[in-house]
Amino acid sequence: MLYVFLSICCSVVVSVLLKLAKRYHIDVFQAITWNYSMAILLTWVFFKPQLSHLDELPVYNYLALGVLFPSLFVIMATSVRLAGIVRTDIAQRLSLFIPIFAAFFLFGEAKDAVKIIGIVLAFTAIIFSIPWGKTGGHSVNKVSWFSLVLVFIGFGIIDVLLKQITKISSVPFTTTIFVVFILAFILSMAGLIYQVATKKTRFSWPHILIGWILGVANFGNILFYLKAHVALANNPSAVFSAMNIGVIMVGAFIGMFIFKERLSLLNKIGIGVAILAIIVIYFPQTLGFLHI
Repeated sequence: MLYVFLSICCSVVVSVLLKLAKRYHIDVFQAITWNYSMAILLTWVFFKPQLSHLDELPVYNYLALGVLFPSLFVIMATSVRLAGIVRTDIAQRLSLFIPIFAAFFLFGEAKDAVKIIGIVLAFTAIIFSIPWGKTGGHSVNKVSWFSLVLVFIGFGIIDVLLKQITKISSVPFTTTIFVVFILAFILSMAGLIYQVATKKTRFSWPHILIGWILGVANFGNILFYLKAHVALANNPSAVFSAMNIGVIMVGAFIGMFIFKERLSLLNKIGIGVAILAIIVIYFPQTLGFLHI
């Protein structure tokens, strides 16, 4: 489970870096843009993506992912800053239920009572995690809960698109990620160049370096997650559930005890419901892993 632990750490590091961005006056959009340049380099070095059969790629799906990756990264940064690491990690991790929802209600997959219960719990956890009313005595900015909803829906859409793309067996997943990273970098760089040209920002080494660090953590999350699946090939559900529950728990610990994020009782119940939702879906499939 070492790889799962390292993947969890990388995922939480991304949230922490986004949380610290405002404190150290980091241009988040510029950092996110340069993050993809590092992710492209590391993907090429570690995965050696195969560039054959690229003519078979669904262009619109890839373009959509190329837009969604940087856009959701920016929204996630806003959510971390306004709603906190704890709530944002819950929203991101529970987005995994949207592909299940889509499979049932859009793609005609046979309905499973257990999974439907998991979906209901996931949506309940999201509602509980939203900072309603006041938090810590201060009125909550509507952008904070709206950004949480966007994180939940946006990452869910990304999951659906990736699942559709991975059905193309001739193109490995690592090649898919490599191409999407390139598209994300090109599109976000175009936006950054426009901002520089209109004097809204300027290229700065601190932003670039933070972006590269962000890229290492972003890529590390993917690298160790895939290595965990290889190491525990017979128990993919164990990897999946451990990863998502681990991120929620570690993120909650860091958010509450390091950054002193204040959560209402409803928010804390939301953390428990989120973990329960993941267990309901994946625990029956991980029983075999528990006996190893």
